Amino acid sequence: MILGLVCAFAVIIIDQLSKYAVLHWWLGELIGIRINDFFNIVRAWNTGVSFSMFNNYGKLGAYILSLAAIVIVIMLLYWLKSEKNRLSQVALGLIMGGALGNVIDRLRFGAVFDFLDFHIETSHWPAFNVADSCICIGAAIIIAQAVWVQINKSKEK
Repeated sequence: MILGLVCAFAVIIIDQLSKYAVLHWWLGELIGIRINDFFNIVRAWNTGVSFSMFNNYGKLGAYILSLAAIVIVIMLLYWLKSEKNRLSQVALGLIMGGALGNVIDRLRFGAVFDFLDFHIETSHWPAFNVADSCICIGAAIIIAQAVWVQINKSKEK
């Protein structure tokens, strides 16, 4: 359990420090910085969830989404408490830390600060942040492990 909690805490710290650095040191008053042909640092505020879904509910939406994220983190904590696999503990920590990093933004600013902007020509992937990345990586690990277990069970038959 400790491994997952350490990962969650590390994600929160790295996420919040990266957001602070981008907002206050890199961007300043700029809207964005072009890094190369496929990547920019941008200033994007997301009041919704992934890909700006549920983006039109204002402060109430921020509180509802924060409450939902906290409930999910509590459920993941129960899972983490009984999880023996260290990779799963890391994955759960990544997801919890990412969720809480975004909750901190919602409660502080009423929106989540996103700044990583990947694109091909004029087609942009929705901007995201370190917390979002950790949630996706953690979820991918959990899914990959579940698939791996199913493949191994199929081979045993």
